[in-house]
Amino acid sequence: MSAPLLELEDISKYYGNIIALTDVSTSVNAGEVTCVLGDNGAGKSTFIKILSGVHQPTDGTVRMNGNEVTFTHPRQSLDAGIATVYQDLAMVPLMSVWRNFWMGAEPTKGRWPIQWIDTKKAKAIAKEELSKMGIDIRDTEQPVGTLSGGERQSVAIARAAYFGAKVLILDEPTSALGVKQSGVVLKYIKAARDRGLGVIFITHNPHHAYPVGDRFVILNRGRSMGNFPKEGLSRDELVRMMAGGAELDQLTHELENE
Repeated sequence: MSAPLLELEDISKYYGNIIALTDVSTSVNAGEVTCVLGDNGAGKSTFIKILSGVHQPTDGTVRMNGNEVTFTHPRQSLDAGIATVYQDLAMVPLMSVWRNFWMGAEPTKGRWPIQWIDTKKAKAIAKEELSKMGIDIRDTEQPVGTLSGGERQSVAIARAAYFGAKVLILDEPTSALGVKQSGVVLKYIKAARDRGLGVIFITHNPHHAYPVGDRFVILNRGRSMGNFPKEGLSRDELVRMMAGGAELDQLTHELENE
């Protein structure tokens, strides 16, 4: 059996006496979605920053393809094949779809010092890569700001996949979207998984995580409440673990008796 694309073993992060994350372990396999769930303050942002090379763990081990790695800069994480799509998507709304897809890495013609962008090739590749994600953009010249929230997510995901991402981290991609657009994003997450990427889906919504997830890590105030495969885990059990089980039962009891 081949080693996971990405493996975390007992990862912890302390800021002085403040525990941001402690003893978190999980793995990410090619063609699978690992969902990391937690409310605000659970440690999800710290988890992302460690994997993207912004922060280094205080304790624990990160491995890629079985080899231990240390990221001291975001560029190192990106070069290793870990791409992070943040909530704000880092896009320019008034710029065209194809320019947002390339973001300064456009294919060129000519030789240095006289080079220019190969616009035809750039547009064709952008259109093709978006088509692989299941989205048909008629005109890649249209401003990316005219796309729906779900479609903008697809541009970011397709861009990461094209530029060689092996592990794709999605930071709360459905948090600001309605029901229909959230469904669109979940479809794109499935498409990325089916292309062989290892996907890390960061979310606070178990109803969004369960349909696409293969593995679930639940964080609560920086601590891992477990690392669960989907087999044998129902949606209701996932919701109860997210909500804190006994706390949810107590709240329900109090509301029913008011």
